[in-house]
Amino acid sequence: MPNRQETNPIDPTDRRSFLKKVAAGVISTSVLLVYRPQSSASSDANSVFPLPDRQARKPVGHDYAYVIRIDRCNGSGKCVQACSAENNVPKGLFRTWVERYVKSDEGVYVDSPNGGMNGFAEVEAKIKDQVLSAWFAPKMCNQCHNPPCVQVCPVGATFATEEGFVLVDDKHCIGCASCVQGCPYGARFMNPDTNVADKCTWCYHRVKRGQQPACVEVCPTGARLFGDLNDPKSEVAKIFKKNEWLVLKPDMHTESYCFYVGLPREVV
Repeated sequence: MPNRQETNPIDPTDRRSFLKKVAAGVISTSVLLVYRPQSSASSDANSVFPLPDRQARKPVGHDYAYVIRIDRCNGSGKCVQACSAENNVPKGLFRTWVERYVKSDEGVYVDSPNGGMNGFAEVEAKIKDQVLSAWFAPKMCNQCHNPPCVQVCPVGATFATEEGFVLVDDKHCIGCASCVQGCPYGARFMNPDTNVADKCTWCYHRVKRGQQPACVEVCPTGARLFGDLNDPKSEVAKIFKKNEWLVLKPDMHTESYCFYVGLPREVV
């Protein structure tokens, strides 16, 4: 959660009161009402959101993709910790973060205290009957294959590799933050230590060595998966073939390659 502002669509007093109960007195500085409860995503997700056009994109060699299984995420924050350590992420900024969604009759509320790095306070037992459902949703760069950030970079410092990774060339970035503003997922930030744009790379340096991204490697529940869609034996290929996934902000047509399984429509 690189940089997120609070919105006030309802009376802030009511919202703060509810969240104090939900978070057992621990309130995040990044809380907002998304909207009132709607229907959840169904297994025929791609009858609404079509499959990415892999043939048109013609990936070279590997066709890497990331899968997040919402029902398996326990909000431990180990993924955020591993990412921070692996990539030397400045304190208070995040290449990946975890959001908690709490759904009640009042609406859907989201918090992410310290990016979810240290986990989340439990919902108080006495108010559990007010909560209809709750879940965790990890977020990061979606490694789009039609990336808006590449289009808006004035010097070509943000670019896509042949394998489909979207990266930042530190030596050419001029720190204008156009890409930060252009990312529809809020996944970019300006690194105060380097004064250039920064974001998740799916641990490109590790993948090139045949390793998994750090966040995938440490996930205690198998909620995060990474692999090659060109390998029919890989878990991501099997999940992709089932067409039981969604992407964030499908209306942006970014060709996101971060696929969510069991993603409620409140998050989309």
